[in-house]
Amino acid sequence: MVFKIASVDSLIIYFGNEISEKIAQDVKKAYLCLKGLNIEGLVEIIPSYTSIFISYDVLKYDYATIKELLKSSIHLDYDDNSKENIINIDVYYGEEVGLDLEYMSDKTKLTIDEIIEIHSSKLYDVYAIGFLPGFAYLASVDERIALPRLASPRKQIPKGSVAIADTQTAVYPQSSPGGWNIIGRTTMELFDKKLEKLSPLSVGDKVKFNPISKEKYLAQGGII
Repeated sequence: MVFKIASVDSLIIYFGNEISEKIAQDVKKAYLCLKGLNIEGLVEIIPSYTSIFISYDVLKYDYATIKELLKSSIHLDYDDNSKENIINIDVYYGEEVGLDLEYMSDKTKLTIDEIIEIHSSKLYDVYAIGFLPGFAYLASVDERIALPRLASPRKQIPKGSVAIADTQTAVYPQSSPGGWNIIGRTTMELFDKKLEKLSPLSVGDKVKFNPISKEKYLAQGGII
């Protein structure tokens, strides 16, 4: 673990410098360990792919003190007894909403049906939440369909768009600018102020995308 000052009341703990299952597991165990300890004076604990951001009460700790406390508190052999939480998301992969399916097919030399099959056959880990409220970074995408972000980002991506960028996949919880490759759309609400957690997705969850027909998508309230 490498500790770095982030600001006067925050720090970042780095567990590695690459996206990998091993590092992700270390981050998850450290996060769950700290959450379970309920250490007084920790304001926020935010995990990401390879690090954890922590803000703390400067009236209780200075950097040196909180660093030593965290070093002695985090155990990477923490026994994760949390129940695996799988979130199922229905997706319509039609070309009307999958704005980049044809482009991806050309780039990967795969048919659109093959791209859909590959994307929807995997169980993805929620590695981080960011960019937008409820925007969950999911990994890892099969290398056969892993493509970089678009050279020219779009000014507006429709809410619910399912997308790929490099080895990550995600759902846009709100309409926003974006440069990811759009392959489908869902009607599932991924950001709701009425929810206690604001989003049904949390770091450590797993996501399964389920292809549905155009008819079912429209019946769920989908818009073409």
